[in-house]
Amino acid sequence: MGEGIRTMCSQEARKSAPAGLYTAEERARRDQTIWTLIQGILAPLQFAVFLISLALVIRYLVSGLGYEVATLSILIKTFLLYTIMITGAIWEKVVFGQYLFAPAFFWEDVFSFAVIALHSAYVWALVSGALEPASLMALALAAYAAYVINAAQFILKLRAARKQANMTPNSASEVPA
Repeated sequence: MGEGIRTMCSQEARKSAPAGLYTAEERARRDQTIWTLIQGILAPLQFAVFLISLALVIRYLVSGLGYEVATLSILIKTFLLYTIMITGAIWEKVVFGQYLFAPAFFWEDVFSFAVIALHSAYVWALVSGALEPASLMALALAAYAAYVINAAQFILKLRAARKQANMTPNSASEVPA
């Protein structure tokens, strides 16, 4: 029962707050949780691994060289994706009171599942031998294209949060969401 009341209060706070990404309470929870720092570390790490992996995949597709290292890089990228999704769900629970699909990040979460599905399809196809190497790499590129769109969604949200903070009197500097 307490959870239901807390959810209703959070919804009421969001209705009465100025339009924006976070209510004052949500911003305070975001700034106080270790999960914000963890997300702030994992997101650029995952992006760096993505860039390296993308180069390795393209190298393989162009030259036929480095299949094993490209495959390993995709698996590392996928592991980081799963990790950031799990820790991101925990972050959403702490900040918004629900593990996923909080209104502020609903569409980012929806698209994250498409990204995860494509990365998981790659892992399944690799393990099962369902696709030849070139087709596996093409699937990885599709997963990476979806990842870039999803990353852009989150970057736009981060910019919106910073803009909201700059418009809010006495706001602390924004931490990546």
